[in-house]
This record gives sequence, C-alpha cells and structure tokens, in this order.
Amino acid sequence: MSAGRTGGRVLVAGVGNIFLGDDGFGPAALRRLAERPLPPHVEAVDFGVRGVHLAYQLLDGYRTLILLDATERGGEPGTVYLIEAATPGTVEPQAPALDGHRMGPDAVLALLDTLAAGTGGCPPERVLVVGCEPRSLEEGMGLSAPVTAALDAAVETVLRVLRDEETPESAGIGGRAERKA
Repeated sequence: MSAGRTGGRVLVAGVGNIFLGDDGFGPAALRRLAERPLPPHVEAVDFGVRGVHLAYQLLDGYRTLILLDATERGGEPGTVYLIEAATPGTVEPQAPALDGHRMGPDAVLALLDTLAAGTGGCPPERVLVVGCEPRSLEEGMGLSAPVTAALDAAVETVLRVLRDEETPESAGIGGRAERKA
C-alpha cells in the first residue's frame, strides 16, 4: 500500500446504536480503546449512528479504516471477528439508502464511493471490521454479558491490526476474508 496517497492515517470508527442493546458494541469498544495509548497517525472516533458523517470524514484521506461494530455472523454471542471488507471502489456503485440513523457499514462504503466520485476524495485503501456477535439487538441500553466480556478482546484485535499496519512486511497483505480474534 502506498502510504503517500493518504499519509498513512488510520481511522478507528465506533459505529452502532447504544439504544439497541448489543448494537452499542462499537461505541463501547471505542471508549475502551481510547483508554489505551494510540500512535499519532491513528484517530479513534465514536460515530454512533452518524453514517453520513463517517463517509464524509473518510474523504479526508485515510489509508485504513477499522470499523468497530456489532456483527451478526451466526457465532456464539461475544465472538469477536476480524473481517477484511470490500475496499471502496471495488464494488459496483449504487445509490445507498440515505437514512442517517440506519446506515450500516455497507451503506456507508457505498455512499463513500458515490461521494469520492463526485468530489475527487480518496476512500481508504483497506477496510477492516472488528465485529462482535450480538446476543440481543432489542430496544434497551447496555450490552449483554458476553458482549461486555468481549470488549477487551476487540481492543486487543484493533491494537494487533495497528501493529501489523506499521510493519513493512504486512503493508501489502490482503485477502484475509475473516478471522476469529
């Protein structure tokens, strides 16, 4: 990856709705991550349900986006996943549904492609999701016990990815579709 195009910046984005139980995993994991020292080229931001804001911020040029989000994949609640998402620009652009409070990561990336084409902005070269299998996405505040217990594993996964990003040998590695952390 060429760090020159986007300056090697990394954005860690917590996404999710704290009023829908385990959907608040992303913001909770981001708060836990913020307690740790991060390299100066890494920004950690809680976007909550503001997907449009996330898409616009990504146009500022980041080499890597790491999304922290509740991720239903059929595993046991509290399972942490590391998923290499489709990189913006590799999927056929389509008109995303613009509901600012219901934009999942897929809709954000589709919107990012549309915005980048219209503005000349640079989408990230690499998009990763550190996701956690939710137990419940019902209305209510607070994470379930297994998702709360997974917060430290999610933070360690992000820190491991950041260390890998700084290693020259890993700079060109791709193709890891999914890995349980």
